[in-house]
Amino acid sequence: MASKGRLARISGPVVVAKGLEGAKLYDVVKVGELGLSGEIIKIVGDSCVVQVYEDTSGLKPGEPVVGTGVPLSVELGPGILRSIYDGIQRPLDKIREKSGTYIARGIEVPALERKTKWEFKATRKKGEKIEAGDILGEVKETDVIMHRVLSPYSGKLTDLASGKYTVEDEIGEMEVSGKKVPLKLHHKWTVRKPRPYKEKLPPVVPLSTGMRIIDTFAPIAKGGTACIPGPFGSGKTVTQQSLAKWSDAEIVVYIGCGERGNEMTEVLNEFPKLLDPKSGKPLMERTVLIANTSNMPVAAREASIYTGITLAEYYRDMGYGVSLMADSTSRWAEALREISGRLEEMPGEEGYPAYLARKLAEFYERAGRVKTLGSDERFGSVTITGAVSPPGGDISEPVSQNTLRVTKVFLALDASLAHRRHFPAIHWLNSYSLYTKTLDPWYEENLSADFPAMRNAAMALLQKEAELQEVVQLVGPDALPEREQEILLVSRMLREDYLQQSAYHEVDAFSSMKKQYLMLRNIMRFHERATAAVDLGAQLKSIMGLKVRERIGRMKEIPEEKHKDLEAIYKEIDSEFDALTSRR
Repeated sequence: MASKGRLARISGPVVVAKGLEGAKLYDVVKVGELGLSGEIIKIVGDSCVVQVYEDTSGLKPGEPVVGTGVPLSVELGPGILRSIYDGIQRPLDKIREKSGTYIARGIEVPALERKTKWEFKATRKKGEKIEAGDILGEVKETDVIMHRVLSPYSGKLTDLASGKYTVEDEIGEMEVSGKKVPLKLHHKWTVRKPRPYKEKLPPVVPLSTGMRIIDTFAPIAKGGTACIPGPFGSGKTVTQQSLAKWSDAEIVVYIGCGERGNEMTEVLNEFPKLLDPKSGKPLMERTVLIANTSNMPVAAREASIYTGITLAEYYRDMGYGVSLMADSTSRWAEALREISGRLEEMPGEEGYPAYLARKLAEFYERAGRVKTLGSDERFGSVTITGAVSPPGGDISEPVSQNTLRVTKVFLALDASLAHRRHFPAIHWLNSYSLYTKTLDPWYEENLSADFPAMRNAAMALLQKEAELQEVVQLVGPDALPEREQEILLVSRMLREDYLQQSAYHEVDAFSSMKKQYLMLRNIMRFHERATAAVDLGAQLKSIMGLKVRERIGRMKEIPEEKHKDLEAIYKEIDSEFDALTSRR
């Protein structure tokens, strides 16, 4: 039941209301004559501290504050995909139709279209016992995604019928604890409360990203967490777009949290044009965008993270794999810092609130591969990749450090690699994955038993190269023994012919796990034979002149369906080295 109070104090996005009887923490309120949306974040006596999700300019003490009695929630149902929302799930296209170019304050637009009629096909029958999380039926939400309508309750199904419905129409009825409850295509969920599941599963299945540097040396597990800290211009946004486009997740949730307006505009313009390589349809057919730029109200930026993760969990509960991109959590942390300052809380390191680490951990904890609720056996996952934008690229600052504590994959973007036009500019020695050991059994079973050992050998070569480079800078490469010069040659092949990858190349933008294995196997076989040839007295110059060396350099241009060409290169390596060593 709505309660009324009055504004007593205004401090930017944080206001104090008095007289809100029965108010609860995190309840949504309507502030002022315009009815600005806000959320109660602190209650002291009869005073409620409210963070307002809209610009508070012009508010005056004494204006009304109306409590709704419900916490900040999102609408979950068909129509989420292809949408572009702001931080509190208001569709930006509908707002533009209603208020013009700029977002009018106090505007209310339903998150899901109310007039659209969806074709609902019931999969359960009248009289059946239903558990919370069971699939009641299906709606074809887009050309590529089937929306599974989930039951929010446990009980007996007293009525359910296929047909065309809007999200507000009743599709059936359930008996819950002796009461009749109507069923609709949509329901609401509180954003700060994680959606429940039966069981959280260990991270034993890799997320195939198509990016060799990630899949080989810093693999991400399905349901895992990763962070991409990096300075301006090092490729965070392009890396996240590649992950969205190529990773083997069915649903993509992209949160533009506090990014610059021009960057967010580029994303909003680019995503609708991207073609999904799996279906040939627009990528937006399985994507939802949440846009909250740096000039939008700071409180909505704080809420956008929770809005995005709740939408991701909803599709996870249907049994889909979801990839969530948060770009960037630094701007979210800055919103926390500003609101904390307005609340006059004791500041922590660099002015961030003392609970920054807890908030970050709570967010990343909502990732995972789970066994969902319901009587049937379904598995879904939410994989979170968070970009961090540390000031000046210094990852010793609190947001980067606290993110590294809770995430299991660190993709270290390096500005020097970006300046050398080596993309993706992820440094192979600084990056790491804590999932590697748990994923190795999957690689051994589904790829090859020798892949983990081969990957470790390749990493050892790259580490040895870094050590040798210090000597090379002093005396030059020619002063090194032939054996060490060969290590430099193969390490260069690994960097340029394997790790370097163009996100805009027609073929090289994506590499399947199988192709990655065959490419790496060829380079490591070349290294093995070259080492043996040098030991037999072969000159490195003659090894570099082998024709197969050029074939290896062009492996990345071989299409996915031509794996036999990669296997042929392996045989060519042996035949050319056999010919070389037989002349000794």
